[in-house]
Amino acid sequence: MIVEQLYTTCLSEAAYFIADNGEAAVIDPLRDVDEYIRKAEKLGIKIKYIFETHFHADFVSGHLELSEKTGAPIVYGPQTDAKFKFHKAEDGEEFAIGNLKLKVVHTPGHTLESTCYLLHDEAGKPHSIFTGDTLFVGDVGRPDLFSGNLSKEDLAGLMYDSLNDKIKVLPDNVIVYPAHGAGSSCGKNLGSETYSTIGEQKESNYALQDMTKEEFIKVVTEGLSTPPAHFPVNAKINKEGYSSMDDVLKTSLKALSVEEVKDKVADNVWLLDTRARNEFTLGFIPGSIFIGLEGRFAEWAGTLIPFDQPLILVTDEGKEEEAIVRLARVGFENVQGYLDGGYNAWANAGEDIDMIIDIEPDELAMDIPHDNKLEIIDVRKESEFEAGHIKGARNSPLNDLMDPLHIALIDDEHNLYVHCKGGYRSVIASSILKKHGYNSLRNILGGFDAMQGQKGLEIVTVQSENA
Repeated sequence: MIVEQLYTTCLSEAAYFIADNGEAAVIDPLRDVDEYIRKAEKLGIKIKYIFETHFHADFVSGHLELSEKTGAPIVYGPQTDAKFKFHKAEDGEEFAIGNLKLKVVHTPGHTLESTCYLLHDEAGKPHSIFTGDTLFVGDVGRPDLFSGNLSKEDLAGLMYDSLNDKIKVLPDNVIVYPAHGAGSSCGKNLGSETYSTIGEQKESNYALQDMTKEEFIKVVTEGLSTPPAHFPVNAKINKEGYSSMDDVLKTSLKALSVEEVKDKVADNVWLLDTRARNEFTLGFIPGSIFIGLEGRFAEWAGTLIPFDQPLILVTDEGKEEEAIVRLARVGFENVQGYLDGGYNAWANAGEDIDMIIDIEPDELAMDIPHDNKLEIIDVRKESEFEAGHIKGARNSPLNDLMDPLHIALIDDEHNLYVHCKGGYRSVIASSILKKHGYNSLRNILGGFDAMQGQKGLEIVTVQSENA
């Protein structure tokens, strides 16, 4: 028996490869499916089934392409409605994978079709359960995503029944394999581990503690952030279908000259620079948006960039295909090419360049007493800001900065000092501000982590500041 978790850090997404006695199944595959096919070929086995726990909102699944390339049927749980051929499984239905059995456990709550899959080993004993977005380590799936006319309270009520009637009754030693880990926006506060057991979750997961349905609904629905902009787009794509990755690469992986890039930019094509943040701040093409491959690249692209916006990539040489694939994972199919030779080709051609000034926290501390136009822009989440921030800072969460009404609140006459937690999000934010014509700005290296303990920088909470 093989049970392998295939974890993609930048999306906090886990797919699963199960194999036994010459047969395999894949659960919740990513859009780029070649890894699963290579794995099966290396083992000399056949992919027999493709199981989906629900219509994912945070990434485009590889169910259609994997089915087309392997002939394996796609399996969804009850209450699924899609515009492609699939097997709608019944609650309790079992599927054989070699000498293993995978049992359908319908668990509506995150979405109506949400389904877990309980794996029984060769001896017929429950071994593990693949919980999708129903149960995470330390959390449960948010109940406010795309299930017809049901309210989040309605869905939370269904989730309460699913967890108590289907999940908590399982043996404590059953391994819990969720679809996501820490950093995912599919829950409120996922734990750092990517798997657990039923027993451990019954002890530590707030949502599995004994409480009434009314209490559960309240605790699960309070404190939910606004879903990222790409969530409804991705859910729709997963339900209706999409282009193959081969077709996406064929149309997107095109080398463009400096002159061709200039022509396209003049036609309102955006430049997306994916280099390392310390390279970007030293020099970039004016108007570029920075989202580095080093961080949660696809997630931030899906959150910040309109899906109908044509793009040209500026990457390190050799990274063009990686950027295209990672964008396609969250539904982008509008890349028109990449700058041949990258940023160096642009700079060597004598074209205009821009830059962002990086400063250390101590420089901010020295500037504060002498600059009455200084404004600190903290682009972390509201919850991060509330827990502790530099006194007098403005909270402008990164996910809000593409909103013209929000960005208009930032005074372009002020000297802006931008920071996040560690330095990645602040460079994204600085590039957005630059694109909107804000030129007097500084990026604080190391972010809030580096600012704590710096003499001259007073840290307060929202509660203490308002006291």
